[in-house]
Amino acid sequence: MSITPIITSQPPMPLRQPDTSSVSQAKSGFGEILSNTLSEVNQEQTSSEAAVERLHSGGAKHLHEVIIAVEQADVSLRMLVQMRNKVQQAYEEIMRMQI
Repeated sequence: MSITPIITSQPPMPLRQPDTSSVSQAKSGFGEILSNTLSEVNQEQTSSEAAVERLHSGGAKHLHEVIIAVEQADVSLRMLVQMRNKVQQAYEEIMRMQI
């Protein structure tokens, strides 16, 4: 009996296993969350500007709807700034860690 047929019948193993760790999954998830949040804040700002333009042109029927749109945009922008601040604080804390 020869060893050669046994060795050649095995498929080659990959050089590197695919990365299925929770860290790599969280990394793509964080990027998606950040992208979606930025899109939503941008949409709020755009709709707020459109509501103000409608108010100036006389197309807005109710003043309170314009105020609500402006306040929603303001709150979403403030939330985004706070998220940025927290991420920056976390980064600075990580950079201060000693290895």
